[in-house]
Amino acid sequence: MFINKTVDGLNNICGKNIAQFRMKMGISQRELADQMQLVGIDIDKNAIQRIECGKRFVTDIEVIAFAKVFNVTFEELLVKFSE
Repeated sequence: MFINKTVDGLNNICGKNIAQFRMKMGISQRELADQMQLVGIDIDKNAIQRIECGKRFVTDIEVIAFAKVFNVTFEELLVKFSE
């Protein structure tokens, strides 16, 4: 049986990167949700929090929108963030 989670049990591989890029921008989860809405993605602060902690799946459409907001490539969201 295939389990749709990372090896550490997360529902996405980009949540940690999203949190890092958000903090680098110096914005809150609510402000990120506002930025996402400006690019056409209806998402709220609670969804951002769940994405960042790996409890929520992220659609391909959302990954592209996050990349646009952070001005990075979608590939940068999907690789392990250098700490």
